[in-house]
Amino acid sequence: MSLKISVIGAGPGGYVAAIRAAQSGAEVTLVEKEALGGTCLNWGCIPSKVMVSAATAMRQIRHAALSGIHLETPPVLDMKALQKKQQTVIATQQKGIDALLRHNRVQLISGDARIEGKGLLSVRHQDGKKTSLSWDRLIIATGTVPAGLPKISTDGIQCLSSNDFLRMASLPPSALIIGAGVVGCEFASILSGLGAKVDLVEMADRILPLPDLDASASRLLAREFKKQKIGIHTSSSILDLEKNADGIRVNLKKNSPATENHEKMESIGAACLVLCVGRKPNTLNLGLDSLHLHPDARGYLPVNDAMETACPGVFAIGDVTGPERIMLAHVASAEAEVAVANAMGQRKTMGYTAIPSAVFTEPEVAFVGLSAERARERGFRVKTTSVLMRSLGKAHATGQLGGEAVFVTEEKSEKILGCHLVGAHATELLAEATLAISKNLTLRDMAGTIHAHPTFSEIFYEMACKGMGQGLHG
Repeated sequence: MSLKISVIGAGPGGYVAAIRAAQSGAEVTLVEKEALGGTCLNWGCIPSKVMVSAATAMRQIRHAALSGIHLETPPVLDMKALQKKQQTVIATQQKGIDALLRHNRVQLISGDARIEGKGLLSVRHQDGKKTSLSWDRLIIATGTVPAGLPKISTDGIQCLSSNDFLRMASLPPSALIIGAGVVGCEFASILSGLGAKVDLVEMADRILPLPDLDASASRLLAREFKKQKIGIHTSSSILDLEKNADGIRVNLKKNSPATENHEKMESIGAACLVLCVGRKPNTLNLGLDSLHLHPDARGYLPVNDAMETACPGVFAIGDVTGPERIMLAHVASAEAEVAVANAMGQRKTMGYTAIPSAVFTEPEVAFVGLSAERARERGFRVKTTSVLMRSLGKAHATGQLGGEAVFVTEEKSEKILGCHLVGAHATELLAEATLAISKNLTLRDMAGTIHAHPTFSEIFYEMACKGMGQGLHG
């Protein structure tokens, strides 16, 4: 008799888990209360990249004269057409997921799932009716929603959540973005590219304050942002906010080391404010107490390396497990593979050594493995090698000169521990570095690999040669 596996949440973790479980011979039920694809498809990765694409096109048009192309009239953004494209892309992807589920005979149920006890699940539908399900194994993939701030309530007009931002009816002339993490920096880049004036506020002392990202990459992106007239306000927090006829005005408190930590005040006005201050987990009202499962203080579900919770046979994957396990769509999908293998009686563990991270700003930022600081904390004798993107012929040919690439290596073995890229196509280039780290490759391995010319991928050859003391163009 087949195992019955129920999956709650149809994001990139949940739907992959459902398909893999069905392919492994299980009888699978997937429950989703909103739309197929989860945050990634509906409110994150995909719709934001549609907007990134528009911002990139606008930049290219503005700089067309550098390639000898002169336009008679300036470009005009049609936000309604952009939103229509966004919804078309989302709908197409949703149809694809639905087809995959049907092909693999996954039962999809729409409704709000609640755990009623070991082996029991209820689903409340929109019409108020309930469906009862039994399960042998349960996979929780309920994801997260945008977090807020106590002093700011979002209204979708003057104060926007990240969800509101992606459904804007018109381009604001100016925007103040609170939070300079991945989402905040991407939104700043989108708005600036489309022609809005942008200010970016961050509590930390740098934008993209990610522990696994080399600080030099943050500094380089900050310089590029300033060239684009994006205002950057680090080490700053909100004192108060006032709404007015023109939009909003925020007073910031700034602690500056240069002034011996004396507080300084700064006032910024904009047409709207966008909150990008993180996420909070969807674990409320799931019925976790019926399994004696207890989320941590922030609401996230702890799991072991097999993606199993403290309750045997119950697994959790994706963002709901918390930021320590890296909240990215492709990580959720990888965790799904691990959870399903263990649910089916195999023994598999999740590794986080070579997790690629991509930031779709202008220029792009991408990184994998360890930063130099993290590597030293783990006891490695570290060597870093950096090469400017402008050393490449392709960068000059395309006019995409900004950026830098950094290898973090173990000094003696020359094994590649980390790679940090800022520049054109960095998010696409990262796959080569991810493979190198996952396979324990060295600088010599990379230098011995022939890269096509002229391409941006030659940056890896240049870094490898330079790291071995045999630098060519870099």
